[in-house]
Amino acid sequence: MEENPNIPKPTEGQSRLLHDKLEKNQSMPGPPEPGSTIPGNNLEINGIIKDIDNVMAECSKMIIGQKQMLELILICILSDGHILLEGVPGIAKTLAAKTVAQTINSDFSRIQFTPDLMPTDIIGTSVFNMKEGEFYFKKGPIFSNIILIDEINRAPAKTQSALFEVMEEHQISFDGDLYEMSSPFLVIATQNPIEQEGTYRLPEAQLDRFLMKINLGYPNKKEEVGILERYKNNIGPADLSEVQKILSPDRIDEMQKTISEVFIKDDIINYIVELVQETREHSKIYLGASPRASLALLKSSKVAAVIGGRDFVIPEDVQYVAPFILNHRVILTPDAEMEGLDSYDVIGEIVKGKEVPR
Repeated sequence: MEENPNIPKPTEGQSRLLHDKLEKNQSMPGPPEPGSTIPGNNLEINGIIKDIDNVMAECSKMIIGQKQMLELILICILSDGHILLEGVPGIAKTLAAKTVAQTINSDFSRIQFTPDLMPTDIIGTSVFNMKEGEFYFKKGPIFSNIILIDEINRAPAKTQSALFEVMEEHQISFDGDLYEMSSPFLVIATQNPIEQEGTYRLPEAQLDRFLMKINLGYPNKKEEVGILERYKNNIGPADLSEVQKILSPDRIDEMQKTISEVFIKDDIINYIVELVQETREHSKIYLGASPRASLALLKSSKVAAVIGGRDFVIPEDVQYVAPFILNHRVILTPDAEMEGLDSYDVIGEIVKGKEVPR
């Protein structure tokens, strides 16, 4: 296959998933030629690309395959958003979250959701100090930088509601006082789509607070052989101590500020709005995506552009993140479900049917 000269080459050692996707599809428009009317902002992104590659390399010490999942988790971190991982047990959802957290020099906590979990078990509660004769607020496990919530759909509605404010506003209200989360703040939640006994369906208002939802499948034969080869001499759980810390909270803040300045032209902003509006008008969709989805597409496509080695957004960046941002924000009509369609199918129709800006 001939190489597309419009697609910038990744530097040596970089694992450019987006670049690979563009190379495999020569019909997709590449980024503008030098001297085009769509300039970037001349941002220094090489350091960001190097850090992302280093994080991916460290994660590969523990995780075989699932590179797209790891990349999307990094996109969420750099977009300051939360992520929902859905898949059957045993496909490294929890391990991936813990491994990514290990590459960041920050706090990590894990919360196992159960039907008897109370809101105070998450956010904290008032404790009486007998020595001083007054109550003080004892913070719960949600006060961390990266929070892994296992089986999020096993907790009842009153416990789920405790997450609403903290996920959206990065703060908690308790007894009239506000307690802010430290940065970065990322919730990585998992759920099993098969086992529904003792589970509660997540409300749409909460699903909308997740930047992305990723549906994970089984590894292929080559990847599964690689898993067995990697762990054939291991007894007990995976040892994460060999995973090096790459990023600090200050560095993540710097990366986010730089990425926020990535150039996006008006035509692509209009393209994002058209995609989201089409979810509200499509005949197979009962409930479409909100403006929060448009903002999520804007932020995530900027990160995807940097991962692709550019300081400007192209339509393919939007198309890459769109299925993961929109799939949990739409509800299909009963007729579409009877046809055997899922949200990914319909979103694919929308993306293919919209004219791509040049």
